[in-house]
Amino acid sequence: MVTRISRDELKAALDRGEAIVLIDTLPETAYRKGHLPGAINIVSDDIIEMAPRRLENRDAPIVVYCANGPCKRSALAAERLQALGYRNVRDYHEGKADWIGAGLPIEH
Repeated sequence: MVTRISRDELKAALDRGEAIVLIDTLPETAYRKGHLPGAINIVSDDIIEMAPRRLENRDAPIVVYCANGPCKRSALAAERLQALGYRNVRDYHEGKADWIGAGLPIEH
C-alpha cells in the first residue's frame, strides 16, 4: 500500500527545503503546460524503464502526482516504484488540480 501525502504536508516539506524527488507522472505535453515547482517528468507508463536510470538512490524521499484524485497515474507509478525497491515513496493523490486550486505556484 502506498502512503499518501497531503498538499499541506508536501508544501511544508518543500518550504523547508527537504530534498524530495517530485515526479509528475503525466504525459510530457501536460508537464510542459505546468508542473509543481522542481518536479521532474517520468510518465507512469515509463517508470519501470526510466526510474533506475534517473533515480539512483532507492532510499530518497519520492513524491509522485498526476492531474487529480480520479487520475490513476500517480498510484500506478508509486506501486511500480515500490516494486522496483524504492522505499520512501508517497502519492500526492489530489494532484496538480488541488495544488493549483489552492493558489500555489506552478512552473512552465
